[in-house]
Amino acid sequence: MPLRIGIDVGGTNTDAVVLNGRHVVAATKATTTPDVTGGILRALTDVLPGIDVAEISSVFIGTTHFINAIAQARDLEPVAAVRLATPPQSLLPMIDWPERLLGVVGDHFYVVAGGAQFDGSLLNELDEDGLRGVAATIAAAGVRQVALSSVFSSVNPEPEIRAAEILREELPGARITRSALVGRVGLLERENATILNASLLGLAERVIDGLERVVESLGIRAPILLSQNDGTVMTLDRAREFPIFTIASGPTNSMRGAALLSGYDHGVVVDVGGTTSDIGMLQHGFPRESTVAMSLAGIRSNFRIPDVLSLALGGGTVIGDGGGRVGPESVGYRIAAEALVFGGGTMTFTDIAVAGGAAPIGDANGVAGLPNDLVTRALGVAGERLVAAIERAKLTSGDVPVIAVGGGAALLAAVPGLDGIIIPDHAGVANAVGAAFAEAGGEIDRVYKLSGRTRAEVLESAMAEARGLAIGAGADPSDVRIIDAEDIPLTHLPGGLAVHVRVKAVGPFLSPVAILEGI
Repeated sequence: MPLRIGIDVGGTNTDAVVLNGRHVVAATKATTTPDVTGGILRALTDVLPGIDVAEISSVFIGTTHFINAIAQARDLEPVAAVRLATPPQSLLPMIDWPERLLGVVGDHFYVVAGGAQFDGSLLNELDEDGLRGVAATIAAAGVRQVALSSVFSSVNPEPEIRAAEILREELPGARITRSALVGRVGLLERENATILNASLLGLAERVIDGLERVVESLGIRAPILLSQNDGTVMTLDRAREFPIFTIASGPTNSMRGAALLSGYDHGVVVDVGGTTSDIGMLQHGFPRESTVAMSLAGIRSNFRIPDVLSLALGGGTVIGDGGGRVGPESVGYRIAAEALVFGGGTMTFTDIAVAGGAAPIGDANGVAGLPNDLVTRALGVAGERLVAAIERAKLTSGDVPVIAVGGGAALLAAVPGLDGIIIPDHAGVANAVGAAFAEAGGEIDRVYKLSGRTRAEVLESAMAEARGLAIGAGADPSDVRIIDAEDIPLTHLPGGLAVHVRVKAVGPFLSPVAILEGI
């Protein structure tokens, strides 16, 4: 069977695995480097001995590079935000952005008459002359990235499409990102996501070029694909256009890996890292997606992103006050030097878990003298927080499987209140396993006008379109399945003849090579 390589680039470690079907052939952890590629090269070098690179069919990579760039306001490019609406607007683009990001991306925003109404009819005729004037202003400012958004473009994208044509005529060489291709219903959030995507395009080119070079340098000629936020993957060409779709791939990969390693398609996944634990619900083998706008580095956005709760509890979490204070401070990546089990002088969650009976990490003698009441108290505080977070993530009040993954997964075996928790083999590299265990997907998120059609007919049409998108992304046509479908009547709109439909289809890859060839 052809081999798959999965790589997940985290803030501290870069994990890599080689999969033969569902079997982990090799796995490793390497330190993440600032340029990303150095850590990937080291990880691949560790897992490739004994592997015939000619048998590798595909390389799947998940990276936090783009979310880190947004969070740290670095390596971003200035963006001109153009909105098609009814001038003037009271809420301008980027009105609520943090100053640190606004200062990098810039305050180049323009409003031009255009857009659509909720039923797809035109809100205004597109002001083409005005748009050409805006293009001249953008050219004079030297901005090369343009984020184009239109009112209800998720219902009627035609105004955006025409505006993009005009901007390309007037701004040769500029890159235009259309909001209908990025976000969901909701102008401000979709516009924010579009601007962020445009600001990342230059960085995406550099990072993806580096990924190609490092993989090819090891003699691997297999296709490279990047993990997306929703648990599916995309080609490098698409990633160059839409890097925003990769920013939440870390927790998503961990949840997909949890499904593969544990054999459970439904349950709560707890991904224990060095500083935090990410907790989310697994449905049909994929993370449950958020259906509301999410804050991304202080910016509200509404593109596909997993519904994950981050809890300030990880292996490096600092313990104080005789076990009564558990975090939120953490030693993070310094745990190998500062934790008691590694000869350091800081008491961490790793230390109390080892003292409480978890699998030994480092030198257990370093925590042999910890008072039992301190250990019991600290583990009790941690257990209360984890149980509360798990209950929040669940969809029902009944029992569901709880699967622990991540570098600190083994620590949870000592935490009270988590009886029956599942810690699968290779839990520490579940994120890389999830990257390799990827499928192709397609999604529809749109408002439909019910003119001469029933809700059932609209939903069936959306499901067929989602299947087509999944097949176009490389899914096997004979094995595409719908994993999420909902239709919500919008009775508050005039006439009550509209419905908001969300459908997601996924399927195993027919062939990674076929994807690249457009088959």
